[in-house]
Amino acid sequence: MYIEKIKLFNFRNYIEQEISFDKNINIFYGNNAQGKTNIIEAIYLCAIGKSYRTNKDKEIININKNFSNVEINYSKKDREGKVKVELSNKKIISLNDIKAKKMSDILGNINIVLFTPEDIYTFKEGPAKRRRILDVMISQLRPAYIYNLNMYLKVLEQRNNYLKQIKYDNKNEELLSIWEEKMAEYAEIIYKYRKEFVEKIKEKIVDIHKKITDNKEIIKIEYVSEFKEKDEYIKELEKNRKIDIIKGYTGKGIHRDDLKLYINDKEIGIFGSQGQHRSAILSIKLSELEIIKEEIEEKPILLLDDFMSELDKERRENFLEDVKDTQIIITCTDKLELKNENKKIFFVENRTSKKQKLIIKKMT
Repeated sequence: MYIEKIKLFNFRNYIEQEISFDKNINIFYGNNAQGKTNIIEAIYLCAIGKSYRTNKDKEIININKNFSNVEINYSKKDREGKVKVELSNKKIISLNDIKAKKMSDILGNINIVLFTPEDIYTFKEGPAKRRRILDVMISQLRPAYIYNLNMYLKVLEQRNNYLKQIKYDNKNEELLSIWEEKMAEYAEIIYKYRKEFVEKIKEKIVDIHKKITDNKEIIKIEYVSEFKEKDEYIKELEKNRKIDIIKGYTGKGIHRDDLKLYINDKEIGIFGSQGQHRSAILSIKLSELEIIKEEIEEKPILLLDDFMSELDKERRENFLEDVKDTQIIITCTDKLELKNENKKIFFVENRTSKKQKLIIKKMT
């Protein structure tokens, strides 16, 4: 699959911009803070339905405007399509000019794999970032997953609120069973999805990482969850009620799931070097790309935000060979010299404060 073109209206520093893409490699280069990453963010928004940089839609809208639109025309092997996201007081998603009934309808139309500079710290930081990697991958292929995850989080919030009411207002503790039963139902579904997809990663990642590291490293990924079985989880919640009431939140559950990564049997979060963190997350992303390709029988779009500049020329070419026949959208500060002739190069320069000017330079 590939993106044919994107239209931006009042999106970040873009007032009105249309960009046509090459089916293969697209390079956006220029100084920092010119708007390169905003293009990646706009594509992500149309694929996932939200930004990966902020939880507040109003931050995406141009500071001098009160609405923003992003529209993408894409092509898959069996169809062409259009996704439009409108942001103002509320978010409206349209698929082929028909308003979506629910936000999750956007998932699976445009399949992507995203790599950002912040991803390098995935296994140095807390587990929330690692769960997000799983959540995004699964939701693109199993839209029902995001519904169950959102329902679980909603019930979790309700239980947490009631824990505080028990603590401060002496509410009936036994009523917690209402939320605990529902949490267990959703947790069981989420756990099965996550376990399935971690197993898929395991099948891919060892060989991918060996190739990246010239057979110098053996990688192992582990899914860590406190959930094992529905009835057991309900009992665990009941057992921990007193502690949860004191703390005011639920301490056990799939909202605390984690991924652990080992290089040559050493946990990367503790012992990994900067280079190992980089190659490890790259292995995960390439595994994700292969899983999506197998599921939808075509390659997803690869979004590389400020990634290629970190690789030397030989590693860049090797990497691009590994992901050939994939549409790649790259941002960087310097124009990359690549062998591949099937590419477009875009120079991004924010020439005025009022209107974003995008200069397109094509290779000859």
